[in-house]
Amino acid sequence: MSESIKATRANVAIGSLTIDGFMLPDGSYRMSQTQAAETVGKDEINARRFLSSKNINAIRGEGYTPDSIEIESLSDKRGQTRFNALPLDVVTAYWLYQSSQGNQKALALVWALLSESLERRFDNAFGVIRTEQERNEVTTARIKALESDLANLSEGFALDDEIRRERDYFESLLKQNGIEPYGLPNSDRAEGDKP
Repeated sequence: MSESIKATRANVAIGSLTIDGFMLPDGSYRMSQTQAAETVGKDEINARRFLSSKNINAIRGEGYTPDSIEIESLSDKRGQTRFNALPLDVVTAYWLYQSSQGNQKALALVWALLSESLERRFDNAFGVIRTEQERNEVTTARIKALESDLANLSEGFALDDEIRRERDYFESLLKQNGIEPYGLPNSDRAEGDKP
């Protein structure tokens, strides 16, 4: 029987969110499948479905399954916890996919993380030093602002949806009465005939 891989756990702050982060003995990082889903307001089954979809297979190859990792215990207790461990590139692919599906929580999170990542590179280039607390405060504010903006934006989209429904209704009404809404006017009448 092979030795199982054990991960160490640490709290990771993303703005005002705190997630469990795991580091494997090789120094790579993982996040639990369940927490990856819950962070963007989804159930674990949603992440599991994503992992069996064509979307992740295009990135990670056919038949991708997450590693089952054991967490190092802080005491000498038996029966240590195991979890489905997702590499960070899979977590971000899942969050990005969720945002593309209209998940506003995922969109605000991904947008804020992208902004923070870019800002860190600019800070590095210009020699600006910020504490992690400062970065988390900015990211928290960014996420809240984005969530608010997206909520307002979705109200605008709802208005557009109402306009589309109304247009579709009137279009179907015209068709039911034998009128092609996008057709040319009837040219069968003789010149000089009154309509």
